[in-house]
Amino acid sequence: MMLRKKLALTVLGLALSGLTATSAFADATLDRIKGRGALTVGVILSGAPFGYIDPKTQAEKGYNIDIAKALAEDLGVKLETVTVTPPNRVQFLQQGKVDILIANMQYTDERAKILDYVPTPYDRSGGAAVVRKDSGLKDWSDLKGKPVCVSQGSNFTQPLIEQYGAIVKALPSQPESLLALQGGNCVAAVHVGATVGLLLEDRPEEWKDYAIPFPTELIPSDSVIWLRKGEKDTQTALDNAVKKLHADGKLLEFAKANRLLNTTYLEEEHKALSASK
Repeated sequence: MMLRKKLALTVLGLALSGLTATSAFADATLDRIKGRGALTVGVILSGAPFGYIDPKTQAEKGYNIDIAKALAEDLGVKLETVTVTPPNRVQFLQQGKVDILIANMQYTDERAKILDYVPTPYDRSGGAAVVRKDSGLKDWSDLKGKPVCVSQGSNFTQPLIEQYGAIVKALPSQPESLLALQGGNCVAAVHVGATVGLLLEDRPEEWKDYAIPFPTELIPSDSVIWLRKGEKDTQTALDNAVKKLHADGKLLEFAKANRLLNTTYLEEEHKALSASK
């Protein structure tokens, strides 16, 4: 009887230590951020308005960069950025090369199966199709059976194939996808509307033969910050910070400063969260 009792206590002790270890693991990222005094953020620098290199100063600029700076400030640490690409961004996060991703990744159920995310979105955006003006393409349904370029891992891939019957070609990055469009390897390049909209506006000579003629965006979705599974303390801290940025109007300021073309979602969130303060 005494032996059984000792075994039971041992099992209970192991179970409790396991719970403690799990809790410690859950706090590991936030503890590490605070401990080293830096937040490491994976960012994509594929172009305005979200992330790009200023040609004059060589500084990183963009809406996502401004958000990353504000989050680091809220946590009381410095910001470190790591440039990621669509093919490697999840791998970098899972391997611990970055603490979080602010990397043009909209919410999808598939992504949420392998990663956690900050519940409050920092933007809402959909896909736009850049096509030649003489292509005759006028809406998403016109892409049926035609080659369409996207970035690898794009959340636009599935609806393009399943809803519209397009033949999707996944390229390593947005610039390579757009080059493929210019080279005639696809009839359309589909990317976040805010990015390609500014591209056509800012480089009119290079893109004079191209347009975004479709009247709607493809699957407008929440843009969220991604983190590793089980990091609840980090998730909570960042969610509180994003809510404050909405309520204070900072995200709206960042968006306007970086020329986001559609700020409707940000205006609605600012109004709702500032009213609840």
